[in-house]
Amino acid sequence: MKKTNQIINSILITFIVFFACCTPDRKEYVEVGALRDKQVKMKDMFGINGFEWDFYDLQYNFDTTKFNLVRNFSGFRHFLDWERIEPEKGVFRFNHKPEGGWSYDEVYQRCFKDSMLVVVDLQVTPSWLINTYPENRRQRDLMPISFGDKRDAPSSYIEIAKAGFQFAARYGQNKKINKNLIKVPKEAHEPIIGLGYIKYIESSNEPDKWWKGKDCEQSPEEYAAQLSAFYDGHKGKLGKDVGVKTADSTMKVVMGGLAKPKVEFVERMVEWCKKNRGYKKNGDVDLCFDIINYHMYSNDYTGWFARFKSKKRGVAPETNEMSEIAKGFVDLSSKLGDMPVWSTETGYDISEKSVQRAIPIGSKSNLITQADWLLRLGLLYARLGIDKVFYYQLYDNNDPGTDPGTSFGYSGLVEKSKKRRPAADYIYQVTNLMGDYYYYNSINDDPIVDIYQNGKKRMYVLVVPDEIDRREKYFLDLNQAKKAIIHQLNPGSDNMITKEVATKNGVVEVEVTETPIFIEAK
Repeated sequence: MKKTNQIINSILITFIVFFACCTPDRKEYVEVGALRDKQVKMKDMFGINGFEWDFYDLQYNFDTTKFNLVRNFSGFRHFLDWERIEPEKGVFRFNHKPEGGWSYDEVYQRCFKDSMLVVVDLQVTPSWLINTYPENRRQRDLMPISFGDKRDAPSSYIEIAKAGFQFAARYGQNKKINKNLIKVPKEAHEPIIGLGYIKYIESSNEPDKWWKGKDCEQSPEEYAAQLSAFYDGHKGKLGKDVGVKTADSTMKVVMGGLAKPKVEFVERMVEWCKKNRGYKKNGDVDLCFDIINYHMYSNDYTGWFARFKSKKRGVAPETNEMSEIAKGFVDLSSKLGDMPVWSTETGYDISEKSVQRAIPIGSKSNLITQADWLLRLGLLYARLGIDKVFYYQLYDNNDPGTDPGTSFGYSGLVEKSKKRRPAADYIYQVTNLMGDYYYYNSINDDPIVDIYQNGKKRMYVLVVPDEIDRREKYFLDLNQAKKAIIHQLNPGSDNMITKEVATKNGVVEVEVTETPIFIEAK
């Protein structure tokens, strides 16, 4: 009997080994569903920050070559100094070209015709308001109120709210504004209104700027008071020519990007709105902003909001707290009716002196690492549900060879010689390949494997989330496809390097690196 059992066991083992050897290389393909209803398009991760002179030559002629470099990006965040449109209190101008200067009409019209999203950041307190302060306290980043005004009263912010009205009246969509309310003396005979070029405006930049001192740093309650005036004249209480929504109800007000990416700041703004603006008829809080906005630069020198032992350099976006902070803002968004969340400043510098610097990795230069990390940052934010991203910035602030060691002097994605850097090359190539694809889901964490979808078309994006030149093998299941098309980024070119490879039972084996690769089935 014992011998019989041994024979039966031997037969069973033989059958198990036989069937194991005959098992196909691939497991049964499992269809992945969408992670969320929100469809974050790849191109929405590729906005840029810049200035009006980024569109012009030195003679104030519109420069088509420079404009084509701007068009490399899906959105343009315009740093607009308030004084440039209101040089004197109550006196506005938007077209400086006849006297030698830039025309905001021309810039915004060209972007509008090219379907480029523009968000205008009305920033920097004008000198005529700064001069209300004692001489020893005057600086460009003062909070936008007259000296001595109450910091948490909406009425104290009436001047910037009036500027918001004039801007929205001109560049918004409302053509039925009382023209007697328009304060553009040079066009008094026929004021220009309702051009329809701009849909988004931001009130101030980084209102929580603690490094500038208490005359510049606003609390959440103080900034909410500013936004309430700027948004709709504090629900219409401040006058007929006060507030963006008073001029154009369709224009969206973006809250100023927070320098400290703290969700609590926005939560306190919401509480201020509950107390001072109340609720809408549908029961929602009557908020004075349409879009949540924060800034975060991926570095390990972040002692102002986290605890790190700093190497004083930039780091790969997946290796610090960027994901957790983004999740916090997205969670808050869901509590506010899925209000959009933007990050209107982020990026890396290439100066060896900058605490924001990208570093050489393996055979890659710091420029290639800057390109890798920026692209991976866009992928990370799309994965987490951030709606739009704008990088800092188009051109370097500093000229070549003049490095004072500032954090953001060489953060440009385009050379002043009008040539794209690798980061802009990557953005151009990815936009052409899959700009309209939206984030669908992820199927692996390390290496990261994201799925993007566009109709019935699907793209897989693979990357190792590290900064040590790590490489990993991955077997990607393409559901019985006979071939895979692999797209590799190609710095210095308009085009990716693309190749077709045969699969094995629908599975393709690839080496994944810290530079993203893009794969689709054929």
